[in-house]
Amino acid sequence: MTAAKDNPNVIDLPQRQAAPERLGDLLKLVRSVSLKRINALVGTLFENVDDALFDLAERAGSNAVQTEFFDGMREIRRKRHLVERLFHEQASSAFTAFAEGKAQAAQSEPAAVSVPAGGLSLVDDVQLEESLAVSSMVAKADNRLQRTLYQVNQRLSVIIGGGKVDDANNPIGPGVLANAFRIAVREFEVNVQVKLIVFKLFERFVIAGLEAVYDEVNIELIRAGVLPQVRHAVARNAGSGGSAAAALAHDAGIEGEMAGDAAASEAVHDALQAEVYHTLRSLLAGRRGASARYSEPAGGGFSASDLLSALTLLQGNSFAPVRQDAAPLDAAQIVQQIKAELFDQVGRLSGDTKDKRVASADEDTIDLVGMLFEYILRDRNLPSQLQALIGRLQIPYLKVAILDRHLFAQKTHPARRLLDLLADAGKGWSEESDRDHRLYDQIKGTVESVLRDFDDDVGVFERELNALGDFINQNRKRADLAEQRAAEANRGREKLQAARRRAAREILSRISNRDLPPIVHGVLSRPWANYLVLTLLRQGDESDEWRNALRFTDEFIWSALPKTNPADATRLRALLPPLEKALRHGLVTVAYHETDMQKLLSDLTQFYDRILAGQQLETKTVDEVVREFVTPAAAAESGTAGAGTAADSAIAAAPPATQSPVEEAVLEGHLPGAETVVVDGDLDDEFVQTVKAIKPGTWIEYLDANGTPERAKLSWVSPISAKYLFVNRRGLKVCDKTVTALADELRAGTTTILEEVPLFDRALDAIVAKLRHVTADAAHGEGAVGVAPPSAS
Repeated sequence: MTAAKDNPNVIDLPQRQAAPERLGDLLKLVRSVSLKRINALVGTLFENVDDALFDLAERAGSNAVQTEFFDGMREIRRKRHLVERLFHEQASSAFTAFAEGKAQAAQSEPAAVSVPAGGLSLVDDVQLEESLAVSSMVAKADNRLQRTLYQVNQRLSVIIGGGKVDDANNPIGPGVLANAFRIAVREFEVNVQVKLIVFKLFERFVIAGLEAVYDEVNIELIRAGVLPQVRHAVARNAGSGGSAAAALAHDAGIEGEMAGDAAASEAVHDALQAEVYHTLRSLLAGRRGASARYSEPAGGGFSASDLLSALTLLQGNSFAPVRQDAAPLDAAQIVQQIKAELFDQVGRLSGDTKDKRVASADEDTIDLVGMLFEYILRDRNLPSQLQALIGRLQIPYLKVAILDRHLFAQKTHPARRLLDLLADAGKGWSEESDRDHRLYDQIKGTVESVLRDFDDDVGVFERELNALGDFINQNRKRADLAEQRAAEANRGREKLQAARRRAAREILSRISNRDLPPIVHGVLSRPWANYLVLTLLRQGDESDEWRNALRFTDEFIWSALPKTNPADATRLRALLPPLEKALRHGLVTVAYHETDMQKLLSDLTQFYDRILAGQQLETKTVDEVVREFVTPAAAAESGTAGAGTAADSAIAAAPPATQSPVEEAVLEGHLPGAETVVVDGDLDDEFVQTVKAIKPGTWIEYLDANGTPERAKLSWVSPISAKYLFVNRRGLKVCDKTVTALADELRAGTTTILEEVPLFDRALDAIVAKLRHVTADAAHGEGAVGVAPPSAS
């Protein structure tokens, strides 16, 4: 308490009442359990600071550096307890704000960034280093802890009455805790290197221990009855995985892996996006080396204005169009041709070109945009027609990159979002699904509007983004309705098929191994089987109607057996009226014609008279009866069948329709005991696992019956048959596939799962990979490679 009085920055928490009436018992339980464990982890962190700094001091390359580490040790010892209290205060305040509905997403206070014409400069290196450290540890933690953290989020949402809780505003989420720690360690008067070591220890000892904290919180809330069955439902990308931000975070010295989940890249703050661009520029500069054609001009070079003027002329002369039949292998040549034309044009405009060169920074920008569009011209996510169409935007996007360096540094840049939207809209396009060319013409119009209208106002991209977004949303509503109808139709068909299989199984399990009079087989295998199907669909298998229908089946079979004693005969006479009533009800339900019904009931009356008289009756198996009378029944439907036995009447007199479920099962050999077990693929097969991992909304490219590439979106997975229903961009069903069939197509390469990561992020992945490859090849004297999307498995 004394410390609180002496230092106005410290609040004595035991005396502070943080709106306890609002926290609620469950939220107080979460706070108590989590903060106790987290504070212990912070204590462990500080117990290890001395050892870490001492080891670094011993390995220091100079006395000055060694002194900084020792000074840092003393400063941290002196203010350790103050920082621990401040951290606890911040963490507790997060719970209070959360309980009061005032929680905000944790942000890591990015450094200010200014962008001069020549490139990027960082105004506050210390703040940027801190921002990168916090952003990277949070991104990795959000990715690694997503299962348990997702469960905590869902349960906290229930506790507060259904409000949205995500990783960023969860009071014990990595982002909130890391930001609380960053605020607390401001008290340390140490250099940035020592502070970054403290952040790394926070990641190692606190963030790494959060999984156990989340598990304990989940267990306590499950015991309290809060969502005991919640399941983790965070979708993963099955493609190349990760973003360029994740790849470059490793280059910036951030340990661990962030690749594999698009959610991780979303969590990286704008400061890391700026570092992505900065690192890209560094990689591009390092790629040139001593063999660079265009070095920094000594006597003055072409200015950005010169380049923009040349680009405007090329754009106005419509140089940008790419051949409609351009093969993917031509991508690099097309891009380089545009670059060469640009240099020729800027030279002609400038006149005196003897000593002028393009500045290295500008050439890097030209190459970066070139590699972006080289990727687009090779991207398998885009049909070739749209690759060529979108490829025409290389010159406008080069102008944007020179005018506004934020194109590669900000995910929210309108030009970047427009390119991503164009690619996303084109992903589902095909000639078959766009016969009226409405989508193609809209994309073409967007491209031509940019080519025509863009000079130096980036607002053109915002306008076209909104127009294209409106068009897509309008069409999506119609497609969603059609898609819903397709799913409902499939669901109905599958319920019908399931009911038919169940009805056939119930009947065949009772008669398949018995020799019975043909009339009994005839009634059960056609009209009564159809009645079972209708009853199952309308009332379900828990209804009295269903149980009564099965009881009739059993009693009807018994009634057809020989009666060897007076008691059985007496029971049969008593049973016949309710049997006739139940049968008549079933026949009416399946719309049996009245004349045919009377004929069948008359045949049954004669049949029972013979049983009661003790006469010997002919018996057959259901297989014999069905195979004998299916053909006459078909003939009867066309009016060519003649008179037959009572069994013939029972089958042939049925309403003209498809085969009954029993007939279908018999003719296909699905008799009880004759089924063969079909294994649905090898459970360890990577292609089967890939298929099982894809979620509705995923697009594929496959070959249709004519061998033509077609595109379809996974709309629905049947809970009955596990079949995958695919629709086109208009929401119309194009095919359905089993897990095994789709896995076989992936294995054969006739079907490809298209990437879900936005185009710009995928392109940055490929560019980073190329630059790394070029750097490695340069060290071995090898040539460069093109920017191509990763091959799909």
